[in-house]
Amino acid sequence: MTKIILDEALRSKLKNLSQPLELCDDAGRVIARVFPSSDLPDYEPCEPPISEEELREREQSSDWHTTKEVLARLKELESQ
Repeated sequence: MTKIILDEALRSKLKNLSQPLELCDDAGRVIARVFPSSDLPDYEPCEPPISEEELREREQSSDWHTTKEVLARLKELESQ
């Protein structure tokens, strides 16, 4: 991967890379999208609000629905 060091002037022009941005050519065509890197230590790992036991029970359940049934149910809910 190519690495480019930004001086203070360019960082300022790029809004200090605090949000996603697009780099465009003279004609306004997007040539790159840049997303700030996230600092993972700032985030805590999250756990689903469901126990392992409940997950196992759901896996073993015989109560399953086809995609067609799910879509029909969603369409039904949409019209309510």
